[in-house]
Amino acid sequence: MLFIKNREIKKQESVVFSLYLCRSKAACMRRIFILFIFCLFTVKTSPIFGQEHSTSAGNISFEQYQRLLQRVEDLEKRQVARDSVRDREVKNRGRLQVGGYGEIVMHRFLYSSDFTRYYYPEQYKNAKGYGQFDLPHVVFTVAYDFGKGWKVSSEIEYEHGGTGSAIEIEADEFGEYESEIERGGEVVLEQFWIEKSFTPAANIRAGHIIIPIGLTNARHLPTEFFSVIRQEEETTILPCTWHETGISFWGKKNGWRYEAIFTAGLDADMFNDANWIKGGATSAYEFKIANTYAGAFRVDNFSVKGLRVGLSGYYGHSARNSLKSENYKGLNGAVILGALDLEYKGHDFWLLANADYGHLSDSKEISAKNKNMAKNSPSPRTNVASDALCGAIYLGYNFFGLNQKLANKNMKFFVFGHYGYVNSMFKTAEGILADKRFEKHIVSGGINFYPIKELVVKMEFQSRLFSPKTTYNTENTVSIGICYAGMFDIWNKR
Repeated sequence: MLFIKNREIKKQESVVFSLYLCRSKAACMRRIFILFIFCLFTVKTSPIFGQEHSTSAGNISFEQYQRLLQRVEDLEKRQVARDSVRDREVKNRGRLQVGGYGEIVMHRFLYSSDFTRYYYPEQYKNAKGYGQFDLPHVVFTVAYDFGKGWKVSSEIEYEHGGTGSAIEIEADEFGEYESEIERGGEVVLEQFWIEKSFTPAANIRAGHIIIPIGLTNARHLPTEFFSVIRQEEETTILPCTWHETGISFWGKKNGWRYEAIFTAGLDADMFNDANWIKGGATSAYEFKIANTYAGAFRVDNFSVKGLRVGLSGYYGHSARNSLKSENYKGLNGAVILGALDLEYKGHDFWLLANADYGHLSDSKEISAKNKNMAKNSPSPRTNVASDALCGAIYLGYNFFGLNQKLANKNMKFFVFGHYGYVNSMFKTAEGILADKRFEKHIVSGGINFYPIKELVVKMEFQSRLFSPKTTYNTENTVSIGICYAGMFDIWNKR
């Protein structure tokens, strides 16, 4: 009988385990290998050497072999469980999915739309309002799971009904053909990415992706917030939804979700006074300028039941991310963003809150260069602040939760209230005057009715109030919206 020390037994087991990991998909080969190990260490006499090998320790018995085999089988179960976490989710939702989200909205603005209302507020104090019908976002999504951790997804978004033009014969122009803009919306590729998933805690995604800075970018589906349209506070100073081409590393584990992103920097040419760095994510060209790069991150914690707390941040240079980068020689235009947001759902309450702060370096120099750009340039040609701030809190209660019959049908009826603050010129560099029009307090209230999980009917009354140091009139708006968001299985063949 072959004898070895106990520690050598462990070494042999480790060798077996490592080889097993390399052959996790070849069960028969693995068992043959284990059997070979067993036979090798249990033979009494070696036909090769013609003698027994022995040490002072005990021998490897059949029971030890059984334990070794059991450990291998346990490892196999863990491996199968790990590999199947993603597959179970795919089986539940289907390999091919289509879906999306959309909003049908009516606004009644109870104030004048004339831009001079801020210059002569007294003249517009009792001005008649105006109305709008709108399709803020209509998005179509197609996703396909190839298996083995590979997935592709794409989203096409039609903003405000899309865009279009038409050719007609103009009678006033002597019968000449004339092209006219028929619709002033946008058609945008919001997402297109390919993803490889190794484990739930390790995934890599490359392509056109969402930059999840703040509450709205992370939770932008219309069934994920109270207001008829996305909150005014974050959408004033941040791109929403913010989508860029880049690479994302993300994962989930033990009540945490993380994401780290590498992408192109923003374009300082597109910054302005009213919306701070928001326009910098757009490109007026057929490509995205990437002279400089940026990094973003997001971490969410789900440890407490019903509560999610998120922290997100961004850093990147913007000054040289221009076709005429030589205009910004010696400048960085560093954009630094930090955002904290949370969501709580429990006991029929729904709470949403966020706070966002941002800083732009070299804002004085960027303002001067932008204001001197040519009139036909895509730049707004205005001042831009060094710091911007916004925050909001929404609290709603589901009254259908008081009726067991309605609750059992998963119908919900929320009554909510909201307060928010935004200032796109919270701080300015020396010599730049902060425009008080851009400091706003926003109060609103309304209802959300969910007949089913994927569909919501919304009504909201909102008041936009300005600093008491100004004479601007309060701007009230009544909005009604019907929204949906959902994904649908098309093909589930394995």
